[in-house]
Amino acid sequence: MRIQFLYVLLCMAISVQAAEPVAAKLSVEERAGIKDLETVKSLSQLPALKADDAQLLVANSGKVAVRRLSNLSFLPEGRKEKLDIYLPTGEFKKGRPAVLFIHGGGFKTGDKAEFRSASVSADLARAGYVVASCNYVLFSKKNPGVWPQNVSDCRNAVRWLRQNADALGVDPSRIAVAGGSAGGYLALMVGFSEDKIELGGDPLAKVSAKVSAVINMYGATDPNHHGKETLVNADPEAMRLFIPMTHVKAGIPPVLILHGSADPTVPLSESEDLVKALVAAKADYEFIVIKDAVHTFDLHPVGTGWSRTTFYKGIAKEDSSGSADVEVATTDFLKRTIGK
Repeated sequence: MRIQFLYVLLCMAISVQAAEPVAAKLSVEERAGIKDLETVKSLSQLPALKADDAQLLVANSGKVAVRRLSNLSFLPEGRKEKLDIYLPTGEFKKGRPAVLFIHGGGFKTGDKAEFRSASVSADLARAGYVVASCNYVLFSKKNPGVWPQNVSDCRNAVRWLRQNADALGVDPSRIAVAGGSAGGYLALMVGFSEDKIELGGDPLAKVSAKVSAVINMYGATDPNHHGKETLVNADPEAMRLFIPMTHVKAGIPPVLILHGSADPTVPLSESEDLVKALVAAKADYEFIVIKDAVHTFDLHPVGTGWSRTTFYKGIAKEDSSGSADVEVATTDFLKRTIGK
C-alpha cells in the first residue's frame, strides 16, 4: 500500500514537471527588488504598465503584462516561505476583489512561481483581481510534521491579504481562494473548515481567514489516496478531519471544480465524490469536466471541450463548450461570487 502512495506522489511530481511550458510565455514584469510590503510607501505610486511598452511584454505571449511583487513576508519572523502579489493592469484602484492561489506538488514540492501558479495568477490579474500566490511548509524526511501547518500557512496568507487590504487596494470582504492539485486540496480546507477552531485554525487570530469563494483545480480530496505517508501517526479520526468532504455543510462558500476526464494522478472520481457531498448539503457549486485533459493544467488546458453542472442559489443547470479553455468560465464564476 505504501508503495502505491509513493507511486502516486511520484506521478504527481512528474506530471508537474512535464506539463510546465517555458516561463517565457508568461507576460509578467518582475519587481524582485521589493522584499516586504513595508518598503512600499504606496503601491499607487508605482507607474502604470502600458500595453505599448515593449520591455514589459514577453515575446510570443500575446498578452498585456501584469506587475508581480515578489517574495513578500506573510508568516512569522524566521519562516522562509513567501508570497508574490500580481496587480491588475492600469491605474491603481481601491476596493478590488482578491484571490489567493496555492501551488501543488504532492505536499512535498512546488513553488508559488511555478508556471501554473504564475499563469493563473497573471490571467486573473488581467481580469481585474489582485492575486497572491503563496508558498507553504512542505514535507520532507527532515521536516515530517507539516500537517496541519500547511493548512495554517494558507489561512495566514488570507489573513495577510485582509490585514493589508488597504495598501493592496483590496476589498477585505471579497477574497477567494484557489489552488491546483495539492493546492486545490488546501484551498478546499481553507474554504470549507472553520478558520479558528478546525484543522489549521487559530483561536487567537484577530484577523479572519474566511473566504467568499473556492476554486479547486483537480485537487486531491482524500489523503488516504494522496500523501498519507506525510501524515505522522494519524489515527482514523484525524484522517477523517483531513478529508474536505467532512467539512461540507450548508453555508460554505461557493466552489468551482475543474478536473480533466483523463487525469491519471487524481482520478476524476475524487471530484465526483466531492460533488455528491455538495449536492447533499445543497451547497452552491460549479463542476467543469474538461474532456481528455490530464493533470496540472492552467486555465488553458489541452482537451476537446468541457461539460458543466451548476447549482447556484437553488437553481440547477447543465451546459457545455466545444473549447477546452476555462478562463472565461473561471472569471465568470469569480464575478458572480466576489464581483469585479
